Amino acid sequence: MDFSGKEYDRIRASRRKGSGRGRDGGGAADTSVIGRECAVPGCTEEGAYRAPKGRGKEGQYFWFCLDHVREYNKTYNYFDGMTDDDVLAYQRDAITGHRPTQPIGVRGRKARAARNTWSGMIDDPFGLFGQGDPHAAPQPEQETRRISAADRHAFEVMGLEPGASREAIKSRYKTLVKRHHPDANQGDRSSEDRLRSIINAYNVLRRAGYC
Repeated sequence: MDFSGKEYDRIRASRRKGSGRGRDGGGAADTSVIGRECAVPGCTEEGAYRAPKGRGKEGQYFWFCLDHVREYNKTYNYFDGMTDDDVLAYQRDAITGHRPTQPIGVRGRKARAARNTWSGMIDDPFGLFGQGDPHAAPQPEQETRRISAADRHAFEVMGLEPGASREAIKSRYKTLVKRHHPDANQGDRSSEDRLRSIINAYNVLRRAGYC
């Protein structure tokens, strides 16, 4: 093999792209652009280091010498000119690679369509695929409260159904107190006993949180 030909004189060794990054943070020197001058006006050094031009010019680069690429990288700011809200929006979109997304999960449109499809095809005793109108707001569960024997007796004394509302209990209490007060019954002892039992019943319901 003849190594004296002109073809071999033009062979140059170059660094692998992306390697050779210096401690200064500058880009790797590109030895394939020998003869390119630095982009800084008046600089005659070789522009072997590239630097991005900035937002809106992705894929475009300046070519600097080592000293000037260091200076450029110190002041480079991709978000220059953007408001804080624009920066936050950009960072959120960057999570998905700036690709459009669609809602998923139990509230997504596709999830609702899937529930409607499967709900009529399989036995769903636990309601995994939803029932009724998928757009209807969920109904709050009725709160059930266990009534003790003392509470039930207090309702009976006041002539109310167990679980009566707060307003009904207070209204009934005022009515019974007026009716059985000694001043309204000429000192009738039986009326006093009835009034005492009404007051005790009301206190039981109040302590239990019914009124």
